[in-house]
Amino acid sequence: MTGAQGLLIGGEWVAPDGGHYEVINPATEEVVGLAPEASRDQVYEAADAARDAFDSWSRTKPEERAAVLDRAADIIRREAAGYAQLAQAETGATTGTARGMQVAVGEARFRRYARGALEPTETAIPPQINEAGPMGKAGVFGALEVRQPVGVVTCITSYNNPWANPAGKIAPALAMGNTVVVKPAPQDPLSVFKMADALVEAGIPPGVVNVVNGTAVGVGEAAVDSPSVDMVSFTGSTQVGQRIAEVCGRSMKRQLMELGGKGAALVFDDADLDSAVLGIGTTFSFYSGQICTAPTRVVVQRGVYEALLEKLVAYIGYLPVGDPTAPGTVVGPLISAAHRDRVESYVELGRKEGARLVAGGVRPDLERGFYVAPTLFADCTHDMRIVREEIFGPVVVVVPFDDEEEGIALANASQYGLLNYVWSGDVARAFRVARRLRAGGVGINTIGRNMEAPFGGFKRSGVGRDVGSYALHAYSEVQAVVWPG
Repeated sequence: MTGAQGLLIGGEWVAPDGGHYEVINPATEEVVGLAPEASRDQVYEAADAARDAFDSWSRTKPEERAAVLDRAADIIRREAAGYAQLAQAETGATTGTARGMQVAVGEARFRRYARGALEPTETAIPPQINEAGPMGKAGVFGALEVRQPVGVVTCITSYNNPWANPAGKIAPALAMGNTVVVKPAPQDPLSVFKMADALVEAGIPPGVVNVVNGTAVGVGEAAVDSPSVDMVSFTGSTQVGQRIAEVCGRSMKRQLMELGGKGAALVFDDADLDSAVLGIGTTFSFYSGQICTAPTRVVVQRGVYEALLEKLVAYIGYLPVGDPTAPGTVVGPLISAAHRDRVESYVELGRKEGARLVAGGVRPDLERGFYVAPTLFADCTHDMRIVREEIFGPVVVVVPFDDEEEGIALANASQYGLLNYVWSGDVARAFRVARRLRAGGVGINTIGRNMEAPFGGFKRSGVGRDVGSYALHAYSEVQAVVWPG
C-alpha cells in the first residue's frame, strides 16, 4: 500500500484540507493507498497558482518546454515497472494493458508533445490588395495567423486510463505554453500524482502543473468555475460534460470535451467476419468494456447475422476472466462495485426488454473483485435502452438490418457519434458508407487508429478535436496580425 498522498499546489506538496480516502483495488478489494480530499479553497488556490505561473511559462522558449517534456518521458520510462504496477492495482487492468496501453502510451504522449512544442505557431496568409475607402488608404496588407496559449487549463481526466488520458491533456497544453490544474478521476488518482512527480523531477517550474483531487462534487466544480481558469478539458460522461459546459458558458471558458459513445459496428454480408469479431471483441476484453470508443452496438446484415453471432459466442468462450495480474487473463474487473452494479442492472434490463441473451449475463464465480462476465445480446431493436444508452462494460448488443440504407440509418440513430466502424469486402462501399456516418471517426475493417488523426465526437459525444497536432490547436487561441506592406 502506498502512503498518504498530498496535493501539488504552486510547486509545493501540501496536506489536503479534507483528509484522505482509500483507493480500492477492483480485483482484490484491498486498499491500494490513501488519496487526498481537497477543499474548494485549495482548488481555487491551485488555479491561482497556475494563473501566477502563466506569464513566465508562456514566454519560455519552445526548446525549454520541449526539454522538460522529454525529461518527464525519460523518468516515466525509468519508473515504468513501478508505475504500471500501481496503475494495475488502481484500475484492475491486465498486465499487458497497464504496461503497454497505460504507462507506455503516457510516455509516448510526453515524447510526442516534446516534439510538438517545436512545431511552428505562425502561418503566413497571402497578402491582400485593398482599394482606398472608409478603412484607409489603398495598399497591400500582409497577415499572419499566430497560435497563442489559452491560459490556465483545467484537465479533468477519466478513470479508465490514468496515464494515457491525463498525458494526452497535460503534455500538449504545456507544449503550447499553458499552465494546468489537473483533477484526476477519484477512483484511480494515485497514478496521476506519479505523473506529477515525474514532471517536478523533470524541472517543471512551480505553479505550471498543479494536481488537486477529491470525491466531493465541489472539488470538480471549483476546478471549473474558478475565475483563474480559461479552459476546461474534460473526458467523461455526457451528463457531466453537459453540466461543465453550462458553467463554462457563463464566462465563455474554452472547452474540449470527449464524452460518451455507443459505437456502431456496421457489418455487411460481404465482410470478413473473423476480422469483425476480433474488432467487436475488444468491447469484452479491452478495459473490460470501459472504453468510449468500443464497438458496443453491432448492426449486422441479415445474411450473416447468425454466422456472426456464432463466431462472437465462440470468441467469448476463449476470454479468461479473473485476476488481471495472472498470465493469460484477458478480462479483468470493472472499476468499482457501484459500476459493476450499474452494468449488471443493464444486463437485467436487456432481459426485461426482450433481447435474447446469447452469452454471459451472470456474475463470474470469483471470491473477490468487481467482475462482469462478457455478455452478448441478440435480436435487439433500436427502441431498447440497452441499444441506445452507454453501458460502459463488457456488453455487446446486436441489431439486424436488411439493406445499406437501413444499416446507415440504424448506425446514425444515436445521440452519440464518437467512433463507428464498417466491415465490408467492398472497399468502395465501405468508404461511401463511412462518409455518411455521423461520427467523429470511422474505422474501415479495423478498430486501429492513426494517432496523428483528429479525435473527437459528433453530437453528444463531444466538442473539439485533439490527438497529434490537433491537440496543440485545441489548447491554443488563434490570433490574426495584420500590417500594411
